[in-house]
Amino acid sequence: MEIIRINERPQQVTPRGVKARAVLDVPYINIMNLTLAPGDEVPSHTTPVDVLFHIIEGEGSVTVGPETAKVSAGEIVVSPAGIPHALAANAGTHFSVLVIKTPNPKNMAKSG
Repeated sequence: MEIIRINERPQQVTPRGVKARAVLDVPYINIMNLTLAPGDEVPSHTTPVDVLFHIIEGEGSVTVGPETAKVSAGEIVVSPAGIPHALAANAGTHFSVLVIKTPNPKNMAKSG
């Protein structure tokens, strides 16, 4: 059995300027834990795979295509492949999100 302790994973700053921890990176799935400080955002961008945003702490908003929703801990937002998406932390709260990509886009680049 493998147990992943997210808080023990090394943290880095992404090219988009938010803190991130690699949780799982295998051929069929990529999971990152993004931590946005109050007011931080991940600008709109697209990915070639489906993405799930599982909110694990705080409150913020998730935009998928033309829709934006306020979200909080315990909620999951689905973003289909090829649709622009963005994240934003509310002012006054840290926003921690598991970003789950399936299949792993890194593997798609290797096979294509």
